[in-house]
Amino acid sequence: MISRRAFGLLSTAAAAFAQHAAVQGDIPRGTVWLNANENPEGPPAEARDAIVRAIAEAGRYSHRVFPLLNDSLGRAMGVAPEEIIPGTGSTEILHCALDAFTSAGRPLVTAWPTWEMTRDVAQAGGRQVIQVPLTKDWSADVERMAAEAARTGAGVVHLGNPNNPTSSITPKDKLKWLVEHLPASTVLLVDEAYLHFADSPEVESCIRYVKEGRNVVVTRTFSKLYGMAGVRVGFGCARKDLVQRMQPFRNNVISVLGARAAMAAIGLGEGFVAERRARRNQIRDQLCSWLRGRGLKYIEPQGNFVLIFTGKDVAGTIPRMLAQGVAVGRRFEAVSQWMRVAIGTEPEMAKFRSAFQDVHSRA
Repeated sequence: MISRRAFGLLSTAAAAFAQHAAVQGDIPRGTVWLNANENPEGPPAEARDAIVRAIAEAGRYSHRVFPLLNDSLGRAMGVAPEEIIPGTGSTEILHCALDAFTSAGRPLVTAWPTWEMTRDVAQAGGRQVIQVPLTKDWSADVERMAAEAARTGAGVVHLGNPNNPTSSITPKDKLKWLVEHLPASTVLLVDEAYLHFADSPEVESCIRYVKEGRNVVVTRTFSKLYGMAGVRVGFGCARKDLVQRMQPFRNNVISVLGARAAMAAIGLGEGFVAERRARRNQIRDQLCSWLRGRGLKYIEPQGNFVLIFTGKDVAGTIPRMLAQGVAVGRRFEAVSQWMRVAIGTEPEMAKFRSAFQDVHSRA
């Protein structure tokens, strides 16, 4: 049974997580939402149609649909259905991995800065967390992470690729080194929520290591490129025995609407992914060109967002942007002078550039 103190910590972490996406203050009419790394294109038409058709099934739990989802995801990823664990977004799978593989005596080692959810959940559950700073090129410091895992007996080493909030990557040769040098009892947890947007030849999915039978868990989501953030579908890929260890910690049943939408979306294949990536990245490149032209510093992005250096704490900049009708990403403690902006439509990015130029010039 969970203690009252632990329950309080978990409640605090959950509340903090819910507030991460919140925008404080008055919201001007016509505000553009560039704060949560969402895809303004929304779900593909095929997924929307699948949701409508699935409404007729919504009166029942529809457990018989879920093996079909595993089959569909397994075929798409090139792994067995038993090596798939679906979740209500990839967030649930990250939770499952932390619950299954960390403990009071098995810490979490995580790259830093990254999305704080893994740190917050581990700490709320009484786990030690070792934060390993990113290198000067904003990639994970794989050698130090492996060393910390060996020193502490870590249950999980975690990183995002591409990473949030930096939009940077850890090159494939570094990931290969990390996989080969982790302690035998440590699981590598790689969050690939933004991998679909990466176009660098140095990016490679760690699903290859799942196929090799390594101690690797890879999480994916339909929230980003597929534009289904509100549908809440994600999944993990891992060796069968690792999936079995995570399975008891799943605390949700995916909506049949989400399951049907995910199967429709994944069925569109790599051509659909390539088309969406090209459209998002063209707008991303336009923003980067604009920043370079004004001598503004940013991290070369591989996700659907850019982290821009402002030269001062963004705690004061964010509300001034909102006052001009542009909601940007929240403040990240480890990079407090950097502003994260998601890639919206061309008109939305034009509004961002106008607001940012005005706010930045008044700083």
